[in-house]
Amino acid sequence: MKFLTYAVQDQPRLGMLLDDDRVLDLTALLASRPDLGLPGPVRNVNDLIALGDDTVARVCGAGLLDGVDAAALPRLADVRVLPPLAMARNVFCVGRNYREHIIEGNLARGRPADAFPEAIEFFTKAPTTVVGHGADVKRHAGLTDSLDYEVELAIVIGRAGADIPRERALDHVFGYTIVNDVTARDLQARHGQWFKGKSLDTSCPMGPVVAHRSAIPDANNLTVSLSVNGEVRQHDNTSDMIFDVAAIIEQLSAGMTLLPGDVIATGTPKGVGFALNPPRCLQAGDVVSASVEHIGTLTNRIAA
Repeated sequence: MKFLTYAVQDQPRLGMLLDDDRVLDLTALLASRPDLGLPGPVRNVNDLIALGDDTVARVCGAGLLDGVDAAALPRLADVRVLPPLAMARNVFCVGRNYREHIIEGNLARGRPADAFPEAIEFFTKAPTTVVGHGADVKRHAGLTDSLDYEVELAIVIGRAGADIPRERALDHVFGYTIVNDVTARDLQARHGQWFKGKSLDTSCPMGPVVAHRSAIPDANNLTVSLSVNGEVRQHDNTSDMIFDVAAIIEQLSAGMTLLPGDVIATGTPKGVGFALNPPRCLQAGDVVSASVEHIGTLTNRIAA
């Protein structure tokens, strides 16, 4: 099951992406089913998560498409996709989690290649960074000369919890989405702490869908890739992460409550623009497509 939030006459609607890329209007469909006993309208992925695992399985199970003319449904390319989640808190992020990316970053900064982190490096991006599939990403030319890209698998939390042990970590996952952690490298270096360079407006494209955890065979074995104007820049597998999904949830939740709808980006592989020789960062007009196996492709244009 893949869910998205999209706009109909400027109002958010919850959709389900079918196998042929057609979008089922779950907001309308569920509103027509009073027998389901839902507490109110379901307008986005947050509302769906709030229903709880058992209700989601019940309303999205067998018979959902009975009587639906799938051929008459709009395709994903024909709807205005919104960020799948309305962010109540910052996006949580993991830095330096792929071995080869760490090496390329160390070499680009003149550090020893094998200087690996001993603990997960967490940072956050402000809610105002989040935009959806198809939205423009601002170039921010007056602030940065080195706007960069980072494809990332992102965890979507479905059940609240603190001090979550590794063996129960995946029970707290609703699903997974894609994040492009757009970064102003010069600001990141100038301010030392990463928040400013990672939190420029529109610098966190997210989506286009949230794939329910049941649709992901193994989150720690997914191909991730990113292209700029059709040229592949990043290509790797989540199996190369130093800290896997369960470890990330365990460490982030230690002493801190994770809430339903929280998003955790898990790090990016090698191939980022600032580490290329010569560096190749983003310019106005570039089209960036970030893909994760079993989820889809998130595409955005860099705007002046």
